[in-house]
Amino acid sequence: MSLRRRQFLILSGLAGGFGFSTLVKGCGLSAGSNAPTPPSPVAVEAPATPTSPPLLDPSPAPQGLFAPPRGDVRLVVISDMNSQYGSTTYEPEVLKAIELIPAWKPDLVIESGDMVGGQYPSLSQDQLQAMWTAFDQTAAAPLRRAKLPYGFTLGNHDASGARSIGGKFLFAKERAMAAAFWRDPQHDPGVQFVDRGDFPFYYSFQQNDIFYLVWDASTSKIPDAQLAWADQSLASATAQQAKLRIVIGHLPLYAVAIGRNELGEVVSDADQVRALLERHRVHTYISGHHHAYYPGYRGKLQLLHSGALGSGPRPLLDAQLPIEKTLTVVDINLDSADTLYTTYNMTSLAVVDHRKLPRIIVGANGLVLRRDVQWEELTAAEKALCNHPNPEWCSPA
Repeated sequence: MSLRRRQFLILSGLAGGFGFSTLVKGCGLSAGSNAPTPPSPVAVEAPATPTSPPLLDPSPAPQGLFAPPRGDVRLVVISDMNSQYGSTTYEPEVLKAIELIPAWKPDLVIESGDMVGGQYPSLSQDQLQAMWTAFDQTAAAPLRRAKLPYGFTLGNHDASGARSIGGKFLFAKERAMAAAFWRDPQHDPGVQFVDRGDFPFYYSFQQNDIFYLVWDASTSKIPDAQLAWADQSLASATAQQAKLRIVIGHLPLYAVAIGRNELGEVVSDADQVRALLERHRVHTYISGHHHAYYPGYRGKLQLLHSGALGSGPRPLLDAQLPIEKTLTVVDINLDSADTLYTTYNMTSLAVVDHRKLPRIIVGANGLVLRRDVQWEELTAAEKALCNHPNPEWCSPA
């Protein structure tokens, strides 16, 4: 399957301001692209009798917002909800997102880390408990009441995996609190576990014929033993027989945001880790941490850099754009692995126009291309942004 066919199709425009055909025309894909055509809304007839089953909405969305056509599977992706250290309150965009999510009728909500504001040594046990209680009341409990499965990864502010020189966890108390919260049966995330691994730090689950693997990328170093577990899990019959494979971790593979453009802010040995995922035909790696939305890819792996919902959204590298707090709706066609990708600015509720995002981002450990752009389409000036003695560092493959 070609990269073009597997690419995300990203809608652009303003919420409620464009018709579907206008949005597709404005996606920025070349006329010769073999990118998939989004499914058209299904024509339906009025029920013949009052006892007929209710008709499914082909394009569910909160009232007044742009409604993308629903795929075989719909995900809502959120990230970085936390506020300042020790906070038990959440920003308006977080509250708005949790309120609106059920109206998109997702099959699964994905959270790519930082649900609470930890990673602060002086936080007491009572403060840690209060943070997780506030998270439950604000986000987890409402999603449970809506019967929405919640697939999440732990971030550095939830349960940092940073270690001392002697190998001990620097934030062992915070990791213990996160584990206690998620292992409480009352907080069951509602996913169909394949391998609980060391839940909630790493585990796998399957929903709607998609295999999800979650690992502990709360620091730049994913432990070797965990990478070996991931290698084995992704090679399993369960994973390979699924129609799609998605991996979720907090830190991204490649840098995309100002203030995060350092080697410690991305997964170490990113090219080797990407090669592991590509070997097992992983479709997408979903991450957070950089607090900036960017729909990219490198080689054969699609990279969803989730924007922040909480405090501290950041600007993208190589761009002069306003910062945004975002939520992404992902609609998946399972048979063709085509993905429709609609991202909302959660302050204005407008749909993010992907055409305004950089076509290439060059960070501290390599480049990322925008989802709809091929290397051959870049200008000489854009290619010149990647200037490194090692040609592999600048290779899009």
